[in-house]
Amino acid sequence: MSTIQIHGKKFKLSITREQIDEAVKNVAREINRDYKGKRPLLLGVLNGCFMFATDLMKHLDIECEVSFVKLSSYQGTTTTGTIREVIGLAESIAGRDIIIIEDIVDTGLTMQRMVETLGTREPASVAIASLFVKPARLMVPVEVKYSAFTIPDRFIVGYGLDYNGLGRNFPDIYDAIE
Repeated sequence: MSTIQIHGKKFKLSITREQIDEAVKNVAREINRDYKGKRPLLLGVLNGCFMFATDLMKHLDIECEVSFVKLSSYQGTTTTGTIREVIGLAESIAGRDIIIIEDIVDTGLTMQRMVETLGTREPASVAIASLFVKPARLMVPVEVKYSAFTIPDRFIVGYGLDYNGLGRNFPDIYDAIE
């Protein structure tokens, strides 16, 4: 589909599932190289990361574990600036290599808070892998070690990203039409 409509808002196709698959494979290759001989904990940020995390793990050939946290900062098409932890991390991460799996780094506030919070639990290392990064929107400095796509400041849906709860199921990425 070249366009879709969600909650009365129109979106146009911008990144195909084939482009996403290739970018995810590239991120997996980098992680495989950097974590060879290690066993990192992949820490997915729900809800948006679920498709990226699943596809990424399919291409990892290193030993790894996975866990999830649920954070929320969006309402509609904009961030509220307030990060709420809905479900937290139960297991110990002391001495572990942690790779945060995120769908999109927008303002950086969520990732900054997460990295700071995880740091108090004494991990060996913390890295961020994000499907998308919007450099123009960053409000705080955040190092995203693994990024599939760098995109301009636009609202997108599909491949796990939603608009008011809908659109996560689309395998492609769609840009909002103004």
